[in-house]
Amino acid sequence: MRALSYVDRARLTSGATVQGQAIHRSYVSPLTGVVGRIDLPEPGNDVLPAPSCRLEGARVFIAGHTGLVGGALRRRLLRERCDILTIDRRRLDLRRQQEVETWMAGNRPDIVLLAAATVGGIAANSARPAEFLTDNLAIAGNVIGAAHKYDVRKLVFLGSSCIYPREASQPVTEDALLTGALEPTNEAYAIAKIAGLKLAQAIRRQYEHDFISVMPTNLYGPGDRFDPERGHVIPALVYRMGEAKAAGIPECVIWGSGLARREFLHVDDCADGVVHALQYYSGDAPLNIGSGEEVSIATLATLVAHAVGYRGRIIFDPSRPEGPPRKLLDSSRIRALGWRPRIGLRDGLLDTVRWWRANDPAAPARGPRAMAASRAEV
Repeated sequence: MRALSYVDRARLTSGATVQGQAIHRSYVSPLTGVVGRIDLPEPGNDVLPAPSCRLEGARVFIAGHTGLVGGALRRRLLRERCDILTIDRRRLDLRRQQEVETWMAGNRPDIVLLAAATVGGIAANSARPAEFLTDNLAIAGNVIGAAHKYDVRKLVFLGSSCIYPREASQPVTEDALLTGALEPTNEAYAIAKIAGLKLAQAIRRQYEHDFISVMPTNLYGPGDRFDPERGHVIPALVYRMGEAKAAGIPECVIWGSGLARREFLHVDDCADGVVHALQYYSGDAPLNIGSGEEVSIATLATLVAHAVGYRGRIIFDPSRPEGPPRKLLDSSRIRALGWRPRIGLRDGLLDTVRWWRANDPAAPARGPRAMAASRAEV
């Protein structure tokens, strides 16, 4: 979503409602036809205060730098005058407490961005719940615990929008945490993320360390895992439709009814939001980071097909799980701090497809695999 001028804001404020410092309005995106909501700051709120955490000269450890979010954080921090610390997972297993403590003691970062996690889509979460729970509990406990032990100045724990109850009122505010049952299809991952958030919060309260948590919405972009079994919805769609196009498959079957609505944020916008929170936020409550737009899976599939160039038929299978019917975050708190997303969904998808074709060895542009099926399934 492009940044809005005050002229744009004036056009949109008719019939808008005000909550706190943000103006909320439902709208239809002229680019994508996406129905959603946008948060507009009141004029005069765009001037940022001095940052509470300065990056210049700081040693910043990105835990999970090879992942989707970690890679974007590294790209974003290259614009700052800080020392970026990373280490390959083959040399440091974040699931092993002694290894983490030894590394932290020897490198003494000032700031830790905890983006490491075992992640996946509905199929992976359903098939491997024990792995998702144990891995993510261990990673969070080890890194947050070592950051406390070795007096890290600031830590940002990256959670996920899946921590919120399945039936939470929409858009979902940070206060909805632990007010209802979780979505069963990713419950194990969500429980681990809630535990990490609560650990960071407990250390903050007991020891007065500046540990904060942010909750990004569904992310996509360069560096994602383009795997139809283990990937999230956008990279899985990109992969299957790209493969189907290359192999001339006339149909692509997508799990669910297509009616479920989701919010998506380009990972570079997310990284910018995380760094913004690092610099300008110090509080007990988590911060949502979202685009403010939501889109049905059916519309998303059409947009992905356009980005990939797939012209086959898209079929939905309602017998397959699709998760909660709607999930949109209320990101008014971080917007009140002056952060805004910049990349619209259509442009972001084109960027993602370009990166995939240029960098992923499995992308059809680099040699499609032979497919005997008459349809692709996501």
